[in-house]
Amino acid sequence: MSLAVIPAQTTPAVTAPTAPVVPAVVGAHTTVPLVTGERVTYANLDHGASAPCLAAVRDAVDELLPYYASVHRGAGFASQVCTKVYEQARDVVRKFVGAHATDVVVFTRNSTDALNLLARSVPKGASVVTFDTDHHAALLPWRGPRVTRIATPETPQGAIGALEEALGRTPEGARLVVLTGASNVTGELWPVRELAAVARRFGARIALDAAQLAPHRPVDIQALDVDYVVLSAHKLYAPYGSGALVGRADWLHVAEPYLVGGGATKHVVDWGDHLGVGWAPAPERHEAGSPNVVGVHAFASACQSITQHGWDAVIAHETELFTRLRAGLNTLPGFRELSIFGAAQERVGVVSFTLDGQDPGLVATVLSAEHGIGVRDGAFCAHIATRRLLGQAGSGTDRAVRISLGLGTTAEHIDRVLDALRDLVAHGPGWKYEIVDGRWAPVNDPRPLPPFVAG
Repeated sequence: MSLAVIPAQTTPAVTAPTAPVVPAVVGAHTTVPLVTGERVTYANLDHGASAPCLAAVRDAVDELLPYYASVHRGAGFASQVCTKVYEQARDVVRKFVGAHATDVVVFTRNSTDALNLLARSVPKGASVVTFDTDHHAALLPWRGPRVTRIATPETPQGAIGALEEALGRTPEGARLVVLTGASNVTGELWPVRELAAVARRFGARIALDAAQLAPHRPVDIQALDVDYVVLSAHKLYAPYGSGALVGRADWLHVAEPYLVGGGATKHVVDWGDHLGVGWAPAPERHEAGSPNVVGVHAFASACQSITQHGWDAVIAHETELFTRLRAGLNTLPGFRELSIFGAAQERVGVVSFTLDGQDPGLVATVLSAEHGIGVRDGAFCAHIATRRLLGQAGSGTDRAVRISLGLGTTAEHIDRVLDALRDLVAHGPGWKYEIVDGRWAPVNDPRPLPPFVAG
């Protein structure tokens, strides 16, 4: 009698959740020397200052370079290629921020440059309202008697009420409200849509500094109901010196050119005692000189790469790692996190903090020299915000440490920085350090620079 083979009852295999697929960055496996003589893979936790180059951006730049030539003014084939690439980039960036078809895309050096351009284009006598905790790029370009700086309240609802009160005091005429999408100090998201609704009730326009927001969350001019958005490509994984001002065309069409020179003109006539100049409309009106076609192409390529991979993957990657980081930081003795609106406020992957008894500059230097970790210390070009928050936290210092995550961040980076901070708090630095030119540095630093720097 034959026996039937009864299949064994097996428990289905449990598969680990797949990590979200995000765009790859250049330098993910770069090693750096430690003062101890070892080499480790570099843990870049300073994306908030400048993000690494995407592999797709590097490839796009390599593809363009053999055709590198002048833009807009050349009959040669390479020049036509570069002109086409440059103008196509406007459409890519326009779509990336959800702009209207009629909105102008002016390419600049970065978001600071873009905000200075907008400040030069605001009609004479316009009222400008800002919050005093903004990054210097959004805070400093606006000067004069009709500029109102709001002392930032401690809640989002308070900020909405404060804006309404401030706009109620501004005189009739053109008004512009300058907002930040995400704080570069704390990573906290501002209630942009709600603040824009208040501005609209007073007939004001809204400019959004999205430099810190755009690498972490989608930006949509129409959904947020803002008029202008500024971006920095170097924070969007395209480190080739480009940025953009995107928004309504009317002020930009009639403003004096931001720079004067070739490309910004329709015609120039010698009238003897002076030159007669007919300026081009925006965007060319504000892009005098040979444009940064490589930087602009890199910028557009980064926008395309992030969009193609999908925001769900980008946000999931960051959320998982940021949750791990904050949970670990909160177990450190003497940890004090900086926050504008409170610890529960939604934020992107940025955290600034102090550790009781630890100099922030020394903390950053120890993390680099002994652990191969890059972070930022200081007041982050937002001195008013940083110093106020440090005072509220009772830190006793005017500087903080900032960790900022991005597409190149891994779980190992998070665990390494947490272990390093625990070790520092428990045992102090493992090397001797001294102040050199105002900054901490290892004594007799043995780390060699790469040959292309040292040579």
